[in-house]
Amino acid sequence: MRADLICIDGISPLPVATETAEALYRVVDAAYERPAIALSSNLHPAGFDELMPKTIANATVDRLLHHAHVVLTAGDSICLTQATTGKG
Repeated sequence: MRADLICIDGISPLPVATETAEALYRVVDAAYERPAIALSSNLHPAGFDELMPKTIANATVDRLLHHAHVVLTAGDSICLTQATTGKG
């Protein structure tokens, strides 16, 4: 892994195929304790098992949260706000 920062933007709240979940896990595992990972999602990490098989979700979240800084936000989505005001 040569990148200093890996950005994964917008983990969808929709279920994914096992192969897709495994691909995300492989990226997270390859970067584990090396470069920084920035991941955004509308779903709390505790809900990742709703998206993918529980064993893959647990392993992925375990590696993501170890040594992590979690930033939880509240309020309306910026995208939704812009779209409903005609600015999106």
